[in-house]
Amino acid sequence: MIKLTSQQAVDMLQQTDILELGKMADEVRQKLHPGDDVTFIIDRNINYTNVCSSECRFCAFFRRQGHEDAYILPNDVILEKVKETIEAGGTQIMLQGGLHPELGLDYYTDLLSLIKKNYNITIHSFSPAEVLHVSRQAGLTITETLSRLKEAGLDSLPGGGAEILVDEVRKRVSPKKISAGDWLDVMSSAHAVGLKSTATMVIGMGETLEQRIEHMEKIRALQEKTGGFRAFITWTFQPGNTELGGEKTSAWDYLKTLALTRLYLPNISHIQGSWVTQGQNIGQLTLAFGANDLGSIMLEENVVRAAGTAYQMSIDKMVGIIKAAGKIPAQRDTEYNVIRRF
Repeated sequence: MIKLTSQQAVDMLQQTDILELGKMADEVRQKLHPGDDVTFIIDRNINYTNVCSSECRFCAFFRRQGHEDAYILPNDVILEKVKETIEAGGTQIMLQGGLHPELGLDYYTDLLSLIKKNYNITIHSFSPAEVLHVSRQAGLTITETLSRLKEAGLDSLPGGGAEILVDEVRKRVSPKKISAGDWLDVMSSAHAVGLKSTATMVIGMGETLEQRIEHMEKIRALQEKTGGFRAFITWTFQPGNTELGGEKTSAWDYLKTLALTRLYLPNISHIQGSWVTQGQNIGQLTLAFGANDLGSIMLEENVVRAAGTAYQMSIDKMVGIIKAAGKIPAQRDTEYNVIRRF
């Protein structure tokens, strides 16, 4: 497969017809994933706390410590949510929360151990920002922190908090958040200790096309070194109730960028389409623009919802969307092994 240069990628986003881009991306998808399977997972996002010292301008979910709506979920509530997930056919949970100034490493390792002691479920949890925060709280290296979390039951890392991996953008939209280099360092360390991960990109926050490609280039380069990314997921910024505000980027822009990620990242196996931010119709269209996976049924989701966007999904709806696109719906696990086809 041809390895695109950054300039070629920018030119394609600017000049190539959207349908042509989609066709090219789908051809790459067919080479990497012959056949008609489109996968999805059943999981649950459990936001264990909404207290966050990062205070990102694009986030409507966080609360400052002491706010009347601030919370830390009790462990028994978290265990009940895990139980409900398994009963609904779920195979994975995502523990994600804010950077709470009073939660140390012991909180996280104890919680992981408690879940694993009671339930057989994959824990795909904690963004690089959370990992770095915990390591600093504990006075340990990133590698030591990840090793402790893995030993306690962490199975893999989600790619949250990447947004755009260009510090010029990050200083504008999330000045207190970890740098692009720190995000990449955490992922590199995770891969080194045997924790696979996903990578994400959030578009529509005023970044340039060149900055989007710079983000993809950094992900591609790290993947060449470690091979640790299982999937790449593009989201669109949801401006509702956020300090950053502005307008949502168009579905057109999203689909063109999604197709470009499939072309630019042939060394990452899976490209995930986002029904969570785009809705079911555009989610279905991603299957013609390079996506081979539609992510999660998502039994619970709070962060996008806080920004005023809420789409509902069920197994029946997901199966219907995929079948209507002429594809075969397949439930997968975190490692992209197919559990069953519909």
